[in-house]
Amino acid sequence: MQIIVARHAGFCFGVERAIDIVKKASEENDNVVTFGPIIHNPQVVSDLASKGVSTIKSLNEVDNNMSVVIRSHGIEKKEALFLEERAGKVIDAACPFVQKAQKAAGELSKKCDFIVILGEQEHPEVKGIVSYIDIDYKVIERAEEVENLPYKKTYGFLAQTTQNKEIFKSVEQLLRNKCDELIVAKTICSATEHRQAAAIEVASKVEVMIVVGGKNSANTTRLYHLCKEICPNTYHVETEDELNADMFTGVENVGLTAGASTPKYLLEKVREYIYEVAK
Repeated sequence: MQIIVARHAGFCFGVERAIDIVKKASEENDNVVTFGPIIHNPQVVSDLASKGVSTIKSLNEVDNNMSVVIRSHGIEKKEALFLEERAGKVIDAACPFVQKAQKAAGELSKKCDFIVILGEQEHPEVKGIVSYIDIDYKVIERAEEVENLPYKKTYGFLAQTTQNKEIFKSVEQLLRNKCDELIVAKTICSATEHRQAAAIEVASKVEVMIVVGGKNSANTTRLYHLCKEICPNTYHVETEDELNADMFTGVENVGLTAGASTPKYLLEKVREYIYEVAK
């Protein structure tokens, strides 16, 4: 059995940076917490908790004895202002690409009549981005939704950083028929593009594809769906415990990739399991 690992898999720059920031913060400060999970990976969050870094879910939990780390997905504008007033210390671990998207949303608000965001409405990153918009906007997940949008003189368009570039292009073309002028902010991060392209390349060569990452991770779920369109036998797992030998019976080529919030050791454990099955 051959195992092909995607060239770009696992932690991206923004996630690795966030983990480094929270670890350093825990060494230099007391009572360090993250506002929301630092990344969308339960194993990493659990590991941090075992080292004394807990997660708070509500602003009501914040007090002036806390050093609060802002998660990699960023937070809403009003939440950031609240933390500055209430927390003892605020440490920003938001991904620079997410910060760029938030800034772009604010700038488009000054130039446009209406803004469209390609993304998942309930995702924390998207909630953070739209909190910087001061005009009418709409969050969409599919190109088909453009048809129902109103005609405006000037549209602004941006995306959640982990969206698919091809879908973004499709929506962009459709939006040009809905306005006199379209102002586009390129907010999909390069790491996302590379990871998706590498996963698709591997999925086209194998009989079984394994995508490793948190079930609550948007970018990992997107990788899973992209791969499954090409390789029907694609599985999304968080750990090797979700695999079984039957998945690989009679299989000669297995593909392996991981979401941007998946640490290397989880990817390696899955690969080791597949090697054991192959033996």
